[in-house]
Amino acid sequence: MRVLLTTVGSRGDVEPLAGLALRLRELGAEVRVCAPPDEDFAALLARIGVPLVPLGPTVRSVVAGTKPPTAEDAFRLASELVAARFDTLTPTAEGCDALLATGLMPAGARDVAEKLGIPYVYACFQIFGLPSRHFPPGARPGKRSSPEETDLKVLWEEDAQRVNALYGKALNSHRAAIGLPPVDNVRDHVFTDRPWLAADATLCPSQGMTDLDVVQTGAWILPDDRPLPAALEAFLAAGAPPVYVGFGSMASYLPKNIARVAVEAVRAQGRRVVLARGWAGLAPIDDRDDCFVVGEVNQQALFGRVAAVVHHGGAGTTTTAARAGAPQVVVPQIADQPYWAARVAELGIGAAHDGPAPTVDSLSAALATALAPETRARARAVAGAVRTDGAAVAAKLLLDTAGRERPPVPA
Repeated sequence: MRVLLTTVGSRGDVEPLAGLALRLRELGAEVRVCAPPDEDFAALLARIGVPLVPLGPTVRSVVAGTKPPTAEDAFRLASELVAARFDTLTPTAEGCDALLATGLMPAGARDVAEKLGIPYVYACFQIFGLPSRHFPPGARPGKRSSPEETDLKVLWEEDAQRVNALYGKALNSHRAAIGLPPVDNVRDHVFTDRPWLAADATLCPSQGMTDLDVVQTGAWILPDDRPLPAALEAFLAAGAPPVYVGFGSMASYLPKNIARVAVEAVRAQGRRVVLARGWAGLAPIDDRDDCFVVGEVNQQALFGRVAAVVHHGGAGTTTTAARAGAPQVVVPQIADQPYWAARVAELGIGAAHDGPAPTVDSLSAALATALAPETRARARAVAGAVRTDGAAVAAKLLLDTAGRERPPVPA
């Protein structure tokens, strides 16, 4: 059985697919992964022996500039990604038995599956983006809703209109070219009535949060048995557990002084620092020996050795820290990150920083909460409730889906 997995997004969108791909191969399936051609992603998939089929531009070229992408950039990229999906997924999906898509609004993926007559699954890593009667939609490029509008039904209808403005023309043009009728609601077409939620139920409960028939599999975790670098091991052994500070693929979104603020805030709490370079290229602020800089590193191994984790609030980092029982401070920047920050605070496993641009004082105060004994005790308790079998659950479910009767191929 052959399965195609595809995504566009940061490492937090690609690594879960690698975790799923590993479990699918263990069940005897052949797996193909279409994702942006960033070197980080190719190396990640190479660890499990799955080649990367390039899709669209590199993510770094889009998000790691000196300024965040503009609305004009977003509209141009949306059209380019639709075209790239039709051009790349169509030949790659030939001979496959199912197509699963996730990441940045994968308009075009369902349509390729429809044309080829194979099952399609949409998966997401948090509940935040699914239409809900309990919370408003997040921000998207395009016409903004009125600040006075509070009706959630209206707000989600306007969200669908923004998705149509971004993707509708390109999607329906490509659908027409392969003999498919137009769709009038791109967002709901992509999401389907039964999306999969690849997130832990303790960290991201879905019950009653949306009217869609959500299938919650649990988080898709890629096991990591890589040893920590010898120099990092020596640093960890040389004193009390340090605080990890890292912001992943956040680059143009971060305040320019974030490294200085973070290091000084950690020092204000009497702790040493492990500083992750990330895509922003964070660097030491002086030559003191209480700060150790890391690049790509096994977070699963490292987070169990630190006093706290300061991060941007990506779904993957939040889950990894929670599994390790490490208290967290989330400094959210964009998208679903405020949601994860709120969940960390609600669960009592850390602190949510108020806003994306901390000061030394504000971050130090948040760290004081995370470093409190009661927070660590709570983090350890929650760690025991975080399931690790989500990728295995999803792999079996996907193969079951692929094995059912195929949908009819359009004439």
